[in-house]
Amino acid sequence: MRNKYTIGTLGLEVVGIVVGLIFLIPFYFVLINSVKSFSEILLNAAALPKEVLFANYMKVWEVINFPRAFWNSLTITVFSNIGLVVISSMAAWKMVRTPGKFSKILFIIFVSAMVIPFQTVMIPLMKVGGTLGIMNSIPGLVFMYFGFGVPLSLFLYHGFVKTVPIEIEESARIDGCSSFGVFWRIVFPLLKPITVTVIILNTLWIWNDFLLPLLVLQDPNLKTIPLATSSFFAQYTKQWDMGLAALMMGITPVIIFFLFLQKHIIKGIAAGSIK
Repeated sequence: MRNKYTIGTLGLEVVGIVVGLIFLIPFYFVLINSVKSFSEILLNAAALPKEVLFANYMKVWEVINFPRAFWNSLTITVFSNIGLVVISSMAAWKMVRTPGKFSKILFIIFVSAMVIPFQTVMIPLMKVGGTLGIMNSIPGLVFMYFGFGVPLSLFLYHGFVKTVPIEIEESARIDGCSSFGVFWRIVFPLLKPITVTVIILNTLWIWNDFLLPLLVLQDPNLKTIPLATSSFFAQYTKQWDMGLAALMMGITPVIIFFLFLQKHIIKGIAAGSIK
C-alpha cells in the first residue's frame, strides 16, 4: 500500500525547505559579495552586484599565492586521511575480533578522547611538538591530525566491523590466509561505506581547520588556505572584497567533494550503528 501524501508531510517538507534556505543565507552573502567592489559591499551587502567583478579572484590568486596554499591544504588533507583510515580501521578490527577487558578499556579511552576540548591540550601539544622537532612542518601537522582524528574514525569503524560476518574471515584462514591478508583482502573491501564516510568527515574538518595549522605552521610557504585567507581580515583592516573571494575559492573544492560523495555519509553511519 502506498503511503498517502498528507498535510503533515507537506508541512514537514515546507519546514525542511525553510530551514535549508536559512542555512544557505551565509553562503549567499559570501557568493554575491565576492564579486562586488569594496565600496559596494559597504553600501548594501545583501543586494545583488551591480557589476560582477571577477578581478577579485585574480587578485586573490596572486596575493596569497593560491596554488601554493591549495597544494599545502591538499597534501595535508590527503596524507592525514590515508593515515587515519589505515590506523583506525586496523585498530577497530583488532578490538572487535579480540574481545576482552583490555579491548573494552582501550575503546573507552579512545571514545572518551572525543570529548576533550582541543584548547585544554593546546599548550602541552606545542611543547611536545617542539621537543620532538615536528613544529613548522607539514609531516608534523599530519602526525598531529592522526592523534586528534583517530578517536572518531575508530568509533565509526568499530561499529561497522561488527556487521562483517566472522565466518568469512575464518574461511580465509582455513585457506591459509594470514591475519594481514584477511584484513586487507577480505575485511577492508567490505568497509568501503564507512571508509568513504570517514574520509568525507575528516576532509571537511582538516580542510577547514584553522587553529592547529596556525599554531604549527609559521613558514609563509607552508600556509593552508584558511591561514592564507585570514590575512585579509586583520585587526584594523578588513579587505572584504578579496577576503570573500578567497573564501569562495577555498570552500569550492570541498563543496564539490562533499556533494559528490555525500550520499555515502548516511549510508555508512547507519550501517555502522547496527551490530
